[in-house]
Amino acid sequence: MLHQPFRFYTIVEVEKDVMESVFYALKEQGKEVFLDPSEDIINNYVMNASEPIIITRLTTEAPTQKVNKVVTQTIEKLLVDIYCDPIIFAAQQGAELKRIYQAVFEKYNVNNTKMLRYASRRNKRDEINDFINNEV
Repeated sequence: MLHQPFRFYTIVEVEKDVMESVFYALKEQGKEVFLDPSEDIINNYVMNASEPIIITRLTTEAPTQKVNKVVTQTIEKLLVDIYCDPIIFAAQQGAELKRIYQAVFEKYNVNNTKMLRYASRRNKRDEINDFINNEV
């Protein structure tokens, strides 16, 4: 990114049936937690929190990987999520989105098949494919 965001937050993606359990477990630890927040909640509360944690639903069959025994996302998933979630990733939209995609494709080996399969799960395959072919 050319313009670095001044606020950071943690996104925890979990299966739908455990979202509330994770929310309450983190809340009991005194964390500033937001369960699948709307745009208004993000703008009014998440942006003002010092260390917000956003709990969202993990899309089935999302590409993940294990790093040091921790399940995390792949670069393909991150690219699709940034494109598909303009509210959560507001700072990464517009010219920044194009810049992110260009930098990732230049620096990393992106598995297009994996990325577009996940984009299909998010109902954005054609949009992302067009974006990559026409903008990146």
